[in-house]
Amino acid sequence: MTEAGSPAPPRPRVLVNCAISLDGKLAYAGGARARLSGPDDLRRVQALRAACGAVLVGAGTVRHDDPSLRVHWELLGAPPGREPLRVILDSHEGIPERSRVLDGSRPTLLATPRDSRGRYPAGVEIWRSPGTRVELAPLLGHLAGKGVERLLVEGGATVLASFFRERLVDELTVYVAPVLIGGASAPSLLAGEECPDEARTIPLERTGVEPMDDGVLLRFRPRPRAASAAHPL
Repeated sequence: MTEAGSPAPPRPRVLVNCAISLDGKLAYAGGARARLSGPDDLRRVQALRAACGAVLVGAGTVRHDDPSLRVHWELLGAPPGREPLRVILDSHEGIPERSRVLDGSRPTLLATPRDSRGRYPAGVEIWRSPGTRVELAPLLGHLAGKGVERLLVEGGATVLASFFRERLVDELTVYVAPVLIGGASAPSLLAGEECPDEARTIPLERTGVEPMDDGVLLRFRPRPRAASAAHPL
């Protein structure tokens, strides 16, 4: 319910998925791409994409990784099927023109601030946020209006932090790879604002643990702050 007592506006179910090192890093120094998933986890991610109506990343992920965000049907041993809508958060007009997500091969939506002057190829849908930054709740409402029932969010660290801080995540799956990366510039799972105390942490409830490849797959769902038990010192 909203503060006025009316039902909350519809939005897709939001699933966050990522792979991290044992010390919580998403990538190598400076954000350089790290291939952390093994074969089984790669197949799991492709199945997850295929089951979602849209897959979302930020402009930073596009710059560093140049993902196609397509379903790799060959990894699933299945013929090509419906592809999810590719959604890119571009708050600073920072996507290279030759990025694979702009190749026109699959439906793509770029979410930008209302005053953005970025120019993009024909065939790419532009959604302009009501504010001076990309606002997630209105974007999710727009995606729901397009018939998207499940949204897969894949990164990067700032985007993940925004979804969690705004309490827009329904499920989190994390593949933990058996490797340590270390260093100060390698991004961790969450970026964004600092967390000064326990009150600003994001409590989670574990819903599953599964050995996968040489690592482990963890499943969580957010839980209300009031449900978090106090831990004695």
